[in-house]
Amino acid sequence: MNPRIGIETDPPDRRTERPIHAPHERARRDPRSYQIAVLAGLLGYGVTALDFQLSAARAALLILGALATQLACGRLARLPAFDARSALISGLSLCLLLRTESETLAALTAVVTIASKFVLRWRGKHVFNPTNFGLTAAMLATGGGPGRTGAVWVSPGQWGNAACLGFLLACLGGLVVNRARRSDVTWAFLASYLGLLVARALWLGQPPGIPLHQLQSGAFLIFTFFMISDPRTTPDSRAGRILFAALVAAGAAGIQFALYRPNGLLWSLAFWSPAVPLIDRLLPGPRYRWMPAIAADHTQRKGATNETPVTRAAAGDALGAVAAGRP
Repeated sequence: MNPRIGIETDPPDRRTERPIHAPHERARRDPRSYQIAVLAGLLGYGVTALDFQLSAARAALLILGALATQLACGRLARLPAFDARSALISGLSLCLLLRTESETLAALTAVVTIASKFVLRWRGKHVFNPTNFGLTAAMLATGGGPGRTGAVWVSPGQWGNAACLGFLLACLGGLVVNRARRSDVTWAFLASYLGLLVARALWLGQPPGIPLHQLQSGAFLIFTFFMISDPRTTPDSRAGRILFAALVAAGAAGIQFALYRPNGLLWSLAFWSPAVPLIDRLLPGPRYRWMPAIAADHTQRKGATNETPVTRAAAGDALGAVAAGRP
């Protein structure tokens, strides 16, 4: 019996309810935990075995800058708890991609990256993927170019076949292990972009190995599995996500092969991200949740980095409203 409306409702199914209260259990099932492990492992391998041009001090500056900004913005937004996972993913991605001769610019990019999640929002969703926004904003502001003092650029991330293959397998494993409900945008982008590369190769009479070689880039894999697949910035419906992936792939190919500009993937994603609210309006769908809906007694606040769980009381009220025929 729902005491508020006086209508009897069916008890929840214990097999499907299964609220996750233990913090370690929530962390284990959150796909971001696996992503952090993959990025951290790749960064450690790159620094120790591949001689990445990244010092320990620079890596610490980027990661700690991202975490500090997350903590400060979270307190300003009055979030109920500090969640470091999204900030860690952004910080590790910056370590792998961002290059600059200026420590100040590196720290500022980390701050802008995380702050964009709290400032640039539309109806509870981020407008831009944080890492994508931080990198493109820094390159646009500094006229990025490799080796230029006072400039920010993106490392091409040519890590060799072994490293790229291992990273690809780890990313694909993450889709399988976590059963990510946003994997469709990753597959749609891969199919669209690879199709464009193959079509261009056939038109130019190039061998099939060239399109495959163009995909053997660490930056490309980070973009595919950590940027365009960000559930907080992609359309809500599957049809919308497939359309979004195709638009980003077409834009990236146009920037790279028609305008002859580097980092076409980053620029295309930044260009099409503001169109997501329009796609959601035309092709609506359910909003993504990092964790199950019934998980903990927290309330959502502006600037939250993860979807807010619904309490048991709120879930009961919702069941009663459905039984009463109210939306």
